[in-house]
Amino acid sequence: METESEPYVRLSTLRQLHQVVTDLNTARSLADTLQTVADGVVAGLNYELACVNLVRPDGDLVVAAFAGSSAAEALITGRVGSRASWERRLSMGRAWGDLRFIPHTEGWVLMEDDVPQWHTDGPAPRFEDEWHPHDRLYAPMYASGSGRELLGVISVDRPRNGRHPGPWGQEALQMYASQSAIAISNARLRSNMQRALVRLEREQQALRASEESFRQAFEYAPSGMAIAEMGGDQHGRLLRTNDALCRLLGRPASVMRRYSFADLVHPEDIGTLLRTSAEGGRAELRLARRDGTYVWVSLRNSVVADTADGPRFLLTHVEDIEERKRHELQLAHRASHDALTGLPNSAELRSRLSARLCERPADAPDAYGGGYGPGPGSGYEPYEHEHEHGFGFEPAGGAGPYDHHVHMVAPSGGEVDDGTKGLAVLFCDLDGFKSINDRFGHHTGDAVLIEVARRLTTGVRDGDTVARLGGDEFVVLADGLGAADAADLAVRLRNAIIPPIRVDGRAVRVGASFGIGWAECGMTVEEVLNSADQRMYVEKRSRAKVQRRAG
Repeated sequence: METESEPYVRLSTLRQLHQVVTDLNTARSLADTLQTVADGVVAGLNYELACVNLVRPDGDLVVAAFAGSSAAEALITGRVGSRASWERRLSMGRAWGDLRFIPHTEGWVLMEDDVPQWHTDGPAPRFEDEWHPHDRLYAPMYASGSGRELLGVISVDRPRNGRHPGPWGQEALQMYASQSAIAISNARLRSNMQRALVRLEREQQALRASEESFRQAFEYAPSGMAIAEMGGDQHGRLLRTNDALCRLLGRPASVMRRYSFADLVHPEDIGTLLRTSAEGGRAELRLARRDGTYVWVSLRNSVVADTADGPRFLLTHVEDIEERKRHELQLAHRASHDALTGLPNSAELRSRLSARLCERPADAPDAYGGGYGPGPGSGYEPYEHEHEHGFGFEPAGGAGPYDHHVHMVAPSGGEVDDGTKGLAVLFCDLDGFKSINDRFGHHTGDAVLIEVARRLTTGVRDGDTVARLGGDEFVVLADGLGAADAADLAVRLRNAIIPPIRVDGRAVRVGASFGIGWAECGMTVEEVLNSADQRMYVEKRSRAKVQRRAG
């Protein structure tokens, strides 16, 4: 039966329990919460000693807080007990709900395990429910939810009334363990959130620092930088350009955002830009300045992204290589052009002529059994090919084995035009040049050669080639001419050379002899040049005979 004093004791205990549970939720950190749990057992539940054992990530339990004895606290705080030893303790003794009581009569078997121990002195119990110094009472703390994850264990010792806790005392301790588990879970959650916030803030600071570093590196880079959009309707549009690129192209940043590199590239370099891979691509091409001129640049591309799954952008480094390109072009020009006249030299002439010839003659049978020409019954149809040489022929219904080459054919002999158009090779040799060199010196001779080169270049069409073969010999390549056209061209060029040439106030004259040859597939470059050279000598001898008879 309940005595008159028990309701008052219970009410007092409830008030104390309410207060210590309230204190659990005021702790700021996990360590403060654990100590508050231990202090609450002593202050609110009337036990003289309390120890909080917390489950570590590896499963073992560490003494995380102690209350009631500074000596015991110094002895065992921080020590670890294995999970296996704790599970054995929680499986033996008497079950009071979730509590586990191990009387001194059974606890002797636990004296040698690795769970941190402490013992209080005192007399042996005088009656049945009196507390023995070696009695053990554990209150497991489980996380809320169906899994009942073990968070830790509260160990208590020496109730102040000296007796085993009755039903109300057991319920109070179990309620307190449940509230302690909630407080510990909340404290851990707050701690994890605080750590996450600190980590997030650090990452944001690092990101801001990285963005600022990138911005400064982008804006103040000595060479051009641009960020372009990737994908979508605006693919390739310039989103951002730095000052160096704007100065290089003479365009403000607000105007640059209207364009892509494809809008600014030289028409001849569009193919180079398109062949450049978007990711990690490189290209050397020309970009348009605001004044309409072009500048040679080197483009280097790399792909950047805001996030792992976010939008991707193309970061392009633009380097001004105008000086290097100018130097390279100058070197290439010197290697392929005559230093005196600026005309293509002998090597360049042979290279251009060789590019027009193939080894098979135009009348040799092809893989289809017919000739290369468009003769009746040959099965060939004319087509306009993208090759720079103009028109060619392919088998009806398909491309032939030489569909990327226009085969050179020659008009019939003589100056009568038979309708065939070919590549005329005009070999020019100056008459009387040696005497000018001998009488007036090489300075005058060089001036004559320069003026002859100018007159020849002026007298031909755009696309024709005028080259200096060496000495006083020049060669003209003129495509798409018939026999009569080539003869007329030779006459016009001879007439352009004949007028006096003034050098240092002195007028000198040179004549010119022309030989007309024709380039045909199956001929070598030397055969073509020799053919024109021989015809030139024939023409020179013929004119010499005429002059002797006239004299």
